[in-house]
Amino acid sequence: MRPVRPLLPALLGFLVALGLSQPPAVATTAAPPVFDVRSYGAEGDGSANDTPAIQRAIDAAHAVGGGTVLVPAPGVYKSKNTIRMKSHVTLKVDRGATVQGAGADTYDPPEPNPYDEYQDYGHSHFHNAMIHGDRLTDIAFTGGGVIDGGGNLITGTPKSGEADKIISLTRCDGLRLGDGLTLRRGGHFAALINGCRDVTSDRLTIDTASDRDGWNIISTTDVTVTNAHFEANDDALAFKSDYALGAKLPNGHARVGDSYLSARCCNALMFGSETCGDFTDYRFERIRIEGSDKSGLGMVSMDGAKISDVHYRDITMTGVRSPIMQKIGTRKRCGNDPGVGSISDITYDDITATGTDPSFSPTLWGEPGPHRIRNVRFTHVDLTVPGGHDPMDTGVPSNDPKNYNPNSIGTRPAYGWYLHHTDGITFTDSSVRLAADDSRPAVIANNGSSLRFTRFTAQRGSGSPYDMGFQTVTGACVTDSHTTTGGALRVTGTGSDDC
Repeated sequence: MRPVRPLLPALLGFLVALGLSQPPAVATTAAPPVFDVRSYGAEGDGSANDTPAIQRAIDAAHAVGGGTVLVPAPGVYKSKNTIRMKSHVTLKVDRGATVQGAGADTYDPPEPNPYDEYQDYGHSHFHNAMIHGDRLTDIAFTGGGVIDGGGNLITGTPKSGEADKIISLTRCDGLRLGDGLTLRRGGHFAALINGCRDVTSDRLTIDTASDRDGWNIISTTDVTVTNAHFEANDDALAFKSDYALGAKLPNGHARVGDSYLSARCCNALMFGSETCGDFTDYRFERIRIEGSDKSGLGMVSMDGAKISDVHYRDITMTGVRSPIMQKIGTRKRCGNDPGVGSISDITYDDITATGTDPSFSPTLWGEPGPHRIRNVRFTHVDLTVPGGHDPMDTGVPSNDPKNYNPNSIGTRPAYGWYLHHTDGITFTDSSVRLAADDSRPAVIANNGSSLRFTRFTAQRGSGSPYDMGFQTVTGACVTDSHTTTGGALRVTGTGSDDC
């Protein structure tokens, strides 16, 4: 007897032929329609104002439910007015094409903001940009081309009609930014987003080394940034939370990896200074930082934020003035009486860095009581600092609690690590070395508890009074640790031993 199963396909075909059965449906997904800006009147000659044509293409794409607005190559498309982005639209700038800003003073004016006292002007106003959008869904900026401020965007406080940022987005849900796109000469910000969620960026280049910030990601959740290349003058990549939208908003669930960052005057990878809402669940991996005149890896809580569950791994830094900086401040520039924040549960693994200024030693600076910096772990963290400092008093340096910059704390009395108001700090298989002889100790901890150094290596300066000093510290432990020449570390003022 013939098996039944092989007959089923033939039987199904026979039934279809007789019209007694229908073939299974095949799902198809149509490509989104493409709206070429030249079809809407764009010239791309570097002179004519192409904003109206670009806007017509965006409006047409939005009207049919979404699509790709193509800025084709070759061409320089002068944009003298604010482009208003719409939901379900992708703005794709082809390789060889440039959307270029102008100095025509015809951009949208800044909107009034009743909460602008809580952050600086640039963070408080969003409409005065080359491209603006609010409450948008499913938007993207892609392509191998360039969006360039052209040297016409403002780095300070703009007058009405002037723009100070390239891309400015608020309360967006679903943003894709990159795929070979370059943002150049962005004024105050190449990109500023606030109150967004579900943000992905791959292969985005930002060049604002002659202007200010690269990308500020503010009050935003669910972020993935990969293969970024940011060269900024001010902060390259900053995670912030302010009160510009009239509320404390959540931040977190962010991943940044396989990226390059540089900041000439300021911070390469930064939390703050605007820190109103809490931050949690951040992962930074495989990042190269070359140059920052403030912090390489900076983290401050100035306005009441709780920062926790942040993890750095496989990061190399060169030419950074302050390789690692954590500070809790009391600026409290946030609505609804924010109080003082906290920093806790932070890890640094496989970090190497060279610093450029002996006064900005790597620092953890907490506030008294419940606002100490807590539970920070350093594993395979190897730092080389410039050194070259004379002997100095080992007392607590000065501090401006309302200032977040590394220089808000006076010259640290330790060339390597200075820990102030900290609990539960551990160093394992880590080291600190000098580029030039220094007469300060390698480590000083002041007012802390539960400090552990295991297989810690420190270079000894010829004039240093000791290698590690613990001032009003309970529960300090130094085990299997040595100088770079193999000698025992000189430890003073240990308080209670917790080994």
